[in-house]
Amino acid sequence: MGIWDYISDLLEQSGKSFDQIKTNLASQMAYRTGNKFNFPKARRDESTTCTTFGVQVEDAYRYLEDADGEETKKFVEAQNALSDPFIKDCPYRQPIITRLKSLFEYPRYSCPFKKGNNYFMQINSGLQNQYVYYIMRGSLDAKPEVFLDPNTLSSDGTVSLSSYANEFSKDGKWYAYGLNMSGSDWISIKIKNVDTGNDLPEEITKLKFSSISWTHDNQGFFYAAYSSMGDGTETTECTFEKLYYHRIGTPQSKDVMVYERPDDPHYRFTTSISHCGRYLHVYSNKTCEYNLFHYYQFDDPLNPNITGILKLEPVVEELNADYYYVTNDGPIHYVRTNYKAPNYRLTVIDLTDSNTRQVDNWKDLINEHPKDVLQGCYAAREDLLITKFIRDVTHRIEIHRLSDGSLIRELNLPVGAIVGLSAERNQDELFYGLTSFLIPGVIFYLKLDQDLKNEPVVFKESKPANFDHTNFVTKQIFYPSKDGTNIPMFLVHHKDFVQDGLNPCMLYSYGGFNISVMPSFSLQRIILMENLGGVFALANIRGGGEYGERWHNGGKLENKQTCFDDFISAGEYLVRERYTSSNKLIIQGGSNGGLLVGAVTNQRPDLFGASIAHVGVMDLLRFHKFTIGHAWMSEYGNPEVEKDFRNLIRLSPLHNVPDPNSIDRFPAILLLTGDHDDRVVPLHSLKLIAQLQYKLGDKFGETPIMARIDTKSGHGAGKPTEKIIEEVADIYGFIINALSLNFKQST
Repeated sequence: MGIWDYISDLLEQSGKSFDQIKTNLASQMAYRTGNKFNFPKARRDESTTCTTFGVQVEDAYRYLEDADGEETKKFVEAQNALSDPFIKDCPYRQPIITRLKSLFEYPRYSCPFKKGNNYFMQINSGLQNQYVYYIMRGSLDAKPEVFLDPNTLSSDGTVSLSSYANEFSKDGKWYAYGLNMSGSDWISIKIKNVDTGNDLPEEITKLKFSSISWTHDNQGFFYAAYSSMGDGTETTECTFEKLYYHRIGTPQSKDVMVYERPDDPHYRFTTSISHCGRYLHVYSNKTCEYNLFHYYQFDDPLNPNITGILKLEPVVEELNADYYYVTNDGPIHYVRTNYKAPNYRLTVIDLTDSNTRQVDNWKDLINEHPKDVLQGCYAAREDLLITKFIRDVTHRIEIHRLSDGSLIRELNLPVGAIVGLSAERNQDELFYGLTSFLIPGVIFYLKLDQDLKNEPVVFKESKPANFDHTNFVTKQIFYPSKDGTNIPMFLVHHKDFVQDGLNPCMLYSYGGFNISVMPSFSLQRIILMENLGGVFALANIRGGGEYGERWHNGGKLENKQTCFDDFISAGEYLVRERYTSSNKLIIQGGSNGGLLVGAVTNQRPDLFGASIAHVGVMDLLRFHKFTIGHAWMSEYGNPEVEKDFRNLIRLSPLHNVPDPNSIDRFPAILLLTGDHDDRVVPLHSLKLIAQLQYKLGDKFGETPIMARIDTKSGHGAGKPTEKIIEEVADIYGFIINALSLNFKQST
């Protein structure tokens, strides 16, 4: 192709002017010399070392841990000055943005629920940055009215509703809602009068990951908070959370501290109020698994009279399993647990009986299933239990009798995942949402009639106008991992896909924290399958919760390498079966999945063409020192314990960048993070990109080894639609340029 043909093609595809073309060429000259990238030269402080258990550990970029340091700010600017023009230079970036906007332009719904006399649901009309809360007053058939629109709270959509601290009062007249700013985990709570729509004057701050539990007098709620609050760019450790009670109409300074654990700085608290209102349940944990279980009994639920420290009664005082309250009949409590049940079971305890209160004496109402994981239990219609199981990475729903746990029926569901389920002990309605790789979203409604013969009906369905699901196919396969274990993997691609090894493939996984990655719909994958002719692969590797606690334990702590082996084996399978080739195999993951991508890229750089790591945990020797990182020691181990340290130093992406003389190629890599990510703080990605460019930049100077650091952006939750579209377009721009992929225009 001649230069003028090339420029003509650029103009046609992206709508750029000649001036813009010249600007791009000038920027190329700045970030490249010939075919080699001009990687930023970060200062190395080789005097920053420490000796741990006899091992000398170099930490030459520790100064990048200071988010406010001038060197850090200049380093971030230099990284964006490298990656931004490379990404923006992709001639198909603007067509991708245009296509994404057309795909997003359809209404999407959350699962409705009823509080008091009113129904509520969230709706995004299409390109709104945040979902809008609607109220249907008095009836499900009532015209939806805007109840709370987060889009009005900021000009750029970076104020979002918290996914944690949101709860209506028992009578449905008050709504306490948490707000996150710029993607930070910090939460500020406001309280809205449901009838008038007006907010009370008080604001409650200093929360992270807190629940909200209203007392049944509808005059106040419990929440957990820290002693101070940052803006989301700080890295200081979060310690000594306390449990408070807030009475509406009063300032936060008047809130009553009801529980604390001054003996241990890492305890965090969540709560629930029993359906009868008489019991407060307090769950205490220090990590991301296992919790203590205490309760407090109010003399009068309608007059709780909370004035000081509550004397909690113990139910479970050992961190040995997960315990979740489901419902109760007076002192008889129903608790979902994985104590001596890796796939979970539903148990019955009597709080008034000291013998049956002993966890080893709890009786099963629903036994542990030999294969399926009991992921959730919900009380309904006074006498029913709705249960949600995972079977081979797809959800199923059963209805049981509360009196004896007997199975009444199983609902007939398409293959997919339940996203949202609402049921209440005193209501005879069930809502649940379902999605899958080719199902954008369907909300089902089921009237729980007396004989339970009704069938679910579609309440709302999301249908993108510019997407025909019949053009695509999905299937689940099982492939052998390094140790012979069969690992499930979903494959999604166009129906005309040819298995010849010539197409790109994006392999995604998570593999940690007992989290199950279920089938879900994603508009961004359509670009991969439709425009790039690629295949999407989801590997449900060990470390997740897809097959219960055994699956989780098989990929954590000393078994963490098993996660990486499972993922590498997935890549080998995809290449072996000619879904793709190694130079077109793209791997992607976020958070713990970002760690996964970083680790396997170091271990098998020959297997991958491009690595995309979002907000990854990259320094496994210091992760526990920042914000909430100490909570992950149950998953990774404690770097200050010798056995764990010796395991972590073998796995840590930062400490295992390969010697350039030992490898023949290294994949293109893009690390993504946000300046307000106060969960996996940006320093992880900053230190790793500096180390990658230092060690590999000379030999692999033509390989894009880059970072994209976004502003007013956090770990991912609440990210506005506009930012999502920009980020997806940037990722595809990076991949297309790095791998020289062909782009087919949408018809």
